Amino acid sequence: MKNRSFLALPFLLLGLQLPAAAQFRFPKLGEIFKTLPAPTTRAGTTTTGTGAGIGNLSQDEAARGLKEALTLGISKGADQASKTDGFYLNRLIRIPFPPDAQRVATTLRTLGLGSQVDKFELTLNRGAEQAAQSAKPIFLTAIKSLTFKDVWGILTGEKDAATNYLKRTTTAQLTTAFQPIMERSLGQVGATKYYTDLTTRYNRIPLVTPVQTDLNQYATGKAIDGLFTLVAQEEANIRENPVARTTELLRRVFGRR
Repeated sequence: MKNRSFLALPFLLLGLQLPAAAQFRFPKLGEIFKTLPAPTTRAGTTTTGTGAGIGNLSQDEAARGLKEALTLGISKGADQASKTDGFYLNRLIRIPFPPDAQRVATTLRTLGLGSQVDKFELTLNRGAEQAAQSAKPIFLTAIKSLTFKDVWGILTGEKDAATNYLKRTTTAQLTTAFQPIMERSLGQVGATKYYTDLTTRYNRIPLVTPVQTDLNQYATGKAIDGLFTLVAQEEANIRENPVARTTELLRRVFGRR
């Protein structure tokens, strides 16, 4: 039974999924759960110490392996997003003209102002790139605070359990931290001015319904979504690509199939 449990944990770790942009196949988790030992319970209390093990991996090693993988994914994702064109040339996270103001872009293009619409979209993504690096410390704090109970919940939960954990523990903080940074970034790269000019011209057209999109809120939400997408790709890479497992712990936890 111990051997079965030992073999089951890495497959379960490999079954962990962040957002839908990551493309890989998952094991059937329902079949794997039957072989996993639950955390030891004593007098109604779950034991989360480092002494108890799962196969040849201790609870501490399983937790550190998961934290290390998520930390690496978040660091690489944030670094990638904050580079020039990190958002703009990545079709998965590129921030488009606000959907509820799309009629502005369409109308202004017909009036020969397409180049200005394009410039706005470029500066919108530049603002997100400039602000992205500030997300890393918030994500890392959430990961460091993972208890073994959290780790176990992720390992035995649904395929998107890690994504849900990070979203639940970081989205409010990210939004609060991002909004002033994003507002400043959008102003510095000219996105706010471009958007104001475009919507002002559009709202002057007779009989149109005025547009009042909150640009900062829109850009903040899209930037956070984009970061989760990049983190998903990096985490999937660690699980699927042996070369990406850059430490012995990652190789031990994620290298067994």
